[in-house]
Amino acid sequence: MNSRAAAVVAALVAAAPACVFLAGCMGPRPPTPAAAAVIPPPAWRVDPGPSAPIESDWWARYGDPQLSLLVTQALANNPDVEIAAARVQEALARERVARAQLWPSLDFSAPASRAHSLNAFGQARSLNSAQPTLTVAYELDLFARISDLAGAARANALSAQAARDAALLSVAAATARAYITLRALDAQLDVVRQTLESREAALRLARSRADTGYTSQLEFEQARAEYESTAQAVPQAELAVIRQENALSVLVGEVPAAAVRRGAPLNALQPPPVPAMMPADMLRRRPDLAQAEFDLAATDASLSAARKAFLPRVQLTASGALLYATGLANPVTIWSLGGSVLAPIFEAGRIAGAADAAAAQRDQAAFAYRRVALTAFREVNDNLAAVDQLGTQVQRLSEQRDALVEALRHATNRYKAGYAPYLDQLDAQRQLFNAELNLIQARSDRLIASVLLYQAMGGGWQSQP
Repeated sequence: MNSRAAAVVAALVAAAPACVFLAGCMGPRPPTPAAAAVIPPPAWRVDPGPSAPIESDWWARYGDPQLSLLVTQALANNPDVEIAAARVQEALARERVARAQLWPSLDFSAPASRAHSLNAFGQARSLNSAQPTLTVAYELDLFARISDLAGAARANALSAQAARDAALLSVAAATARAYITLRALDAQLDVVRQTLESREAALRLARSRADTGYTSQLEFEQARAEYESTAQAVPQAELAVIRQENALSVLVGEVPAAAVRRGAPLNALQPPPVPAMMPADMLRRRPDLAQAEFDLAATDASLSAARKAFLPRVQLTASGALLYATGLANPVTIWSLGGSVLAPIFEAGRIAGAADAAAAQRDQAAFAYRRVALTAFREVNDNLAAVDQLGTQVQRLSEQRDALVEALRHATNRYKAGYAPYLDQLDAQRQLFNAELNLIQARSDRLIASVLLYQAMGGGWQSQP
């Protein structure tokens, strides 16, 4: 070994005891807050009943190919998904930047010059020179500070990937909900139009009976008012359908320009079985929980790196060059080898403040994970109860609708036979109209609750190693 290089190494070795001494300046590592721990319950609050495994394309289990087509299109073209994917690429690039600090840097420079001057005797002289230089710099990662920074960047990249997966799940669920809402609005529009036809028939009958003097003009005006009341509901329902089509077009990444293709009607859509999952399993089956966990890991690694700023940093440098100059028969080899130890002595609390800030950020991430987990448990319990209770409501509303159909039939027959006033038939029509709309809304709410349940349980997402 060259004597000068040996001297540099010896100096670094001599500084090692000081490095060990300064390592004690970091103090104890702040623990993660115990209050941020998450303990899953042993079971769900509502008995899920018969269950089935979650499939990756869970939306296909609703039995409508058009719904599956729209979800697939949304996953491919939705802007939110594209933004999330770009953020993943950014995080991966930042990870490469952080990991590059673990390797030496190699730089090349080639300065050259030409000078023309006069010497002391007034003689002109030209001097040409060139010095191609190769420089190597490397920081020894003695205390794994750079490795911690690279680990934090890796955790941030994994967090971005989990955020992208969460965006995919959110877009799939939003598209399914928007399509179910559209089919519910279609069904409500059909009910309004059918009711308008029955109101028109009742109006013709009331006009005929009033013209012949069989009933008073009051019944005719009541029938006309009821017809106009139903007629004004048609454009209102049509507007709701158009707006929902436009919203669904944006979800799938298209410009709202044409009607959305339909598949199965609302009453043909059936909620799939409840996903088979225990509360403890859910903590590993939601991408937003994985994102919060990776955020916690990133802040923890950043805390380690911030605390290691108390420790010395060892940097090595080496350079070699060839000097070409006028008057030299052969180029001259120039080289240098050096090292430095940078140990903080007095920073006026800057390093300690940065470490405390990193610890606070770690604690924030821990409590953020707890918040996401508690919200996840609430969402699952809410939608389990909604699927169960709305199923009972749909059954009761169906029975009410069937009873009102019979009541309207009897009221109409009695009115035509002259045994009952028009108000009896009008009241039966109104009750049936409201019951049919309520039944459609309850069916839609139950289907949407099942979509939200699949989303709350993570859909078909699985954590990647």
